[in-house]
Amino acid sequence: MEVNENNIVKLCSFYVSDWHLVTMLLPYINQKINEEVEIATILEKDLNGNITKLVERLNLNNREKILKLNWNKFKERGKIIYNKDNKEKVLIINGEKEFVENINKRIEKYFKTHKVNGIIKIVNCFEITGLDGNISDILDEHDKVLNTSGERAIEEVFTDYVKNEKIKKAI
Repeated sequence: MEVNENNIVKLCSFYVSDWHLVTMLLPYINQKINEEVEIATILEKDLNGNITKLVERLNLNNREKILKLNWNKFKERGKIIYNKDNKEKVLIINGEKEFVENINKRIEKYFKTHKVNGIIKIVNCFEITGLDGNISDILDEHDKVLNTSGERAIEEVFTDYVKNEKIKKAI
């Protein structure tokens, strides 16, 4: 696992609809709950209805814990993440590119002045139709990709991708 100096791993995920998003996230979340990882969500729009319907149809051993996560629209108040212990934490961020980037800036600002205890995985979820087809810049900002088969190396999912390709071309 690639971890930066602040113990933060950034994953990106791409989806085509809210149903695709929750279908992709639920197995990952279920696995992380089994590993006793703390999970938090920051969502630009409410996903509660989709999550509830899908959890009812799937045979997941952590149904109640999944439903207890906050699947409602994020309300600007207080701290985004609490970092008190050494447990691994997963923070799922979903919304338009500008929303996701704004939340990431706030998190980076927080961790410039606060020590990271344990590993924090930030999962930035982007609707592919809102990205104008160019995802290289997003990939450059992340360490891994989360898709329906779990956490993967970027190059494993995007075989033609070369990290920081723009920088290499300029040299």
